[in-house]
Amino acid sequence: MGTKRNWPGVSLEAVLWIAVLGFVGYRLWPQAASALGLGGGGTEAPDIRVETLAGDTIALRDLRGQVVLVNFWATWCPPCRYEMPGFQRTYERYRDRGFTILGLSTDRAGRGTVQRFLDEMGITYPVAVATAEAIQLFGAGNLIPASFLIDTEGRIRYTVKGVYTETALTRAVERLLREGGSKESRTGTAVRSASTAAGESESSRAHGRASETATEGVRAGNEAGQEVEP
Repeated sequence: MGTKRNWPGVSLEAVLWIAVLGFVGYRLWPQAASALGLGGGGTEAPDIRVETLAGDTIALRDLRGQVVLVNFWATWCPPCRYEMPGFQRTYERYRDRGFTILGLSTDRAGRGTVQRFLDEMGITYPVAVATAEAIQLFGAGNLIPASFLIDTEGRIRYTVKGVYTETALTRAVERLLREGGSKESRTGTAVRSASTAAGESESSRAHGRASETATEGVRAGNEAGQEVEP
């Protein structure tokens, strides 16, 4: 005769709480990873080319050496409206140190609508209309806002779907700028060391050639003096 197992009951409320906590964790993890520097070395950012509302052409590969935030957004998106002032403040704070933002609008209402919105919000960082290719290559999908923070070597280090808080962004930008500066410093030191070593080697060779020339001159002088002696 089989025995009947009594499984512990799981209430619907518990299931809902688990789902809520899982969703919150899914949303908060990218923010925490960005702020604390957690995660891997990143993946290569796609090379896209867009024309900004100001008429400038921007290719991501031309921004190598800078920390770049690529942000997909829309004028009708409340979370986008919420995060953009923080983006603007971060842009103003770090742009002279090598940070820039490329906003990619997914609006279908036209450039005029987007530009009026930017003027009202006081947004001055570069903004273009997102192309289908850019959306596909970045995997932005239909969920906005979607942000991709790229380091100085052109790698996507952090991806945030949803609001990217100003605190998390500024900490990430600070860290990536330091990383880029440290790598540049190490590269410059290596180049200077190699240059110094090459210069010292060339100087040593020149000194050796000068010594040989002087020795040959003395020898030649002695030989000439012996010939004229009576």
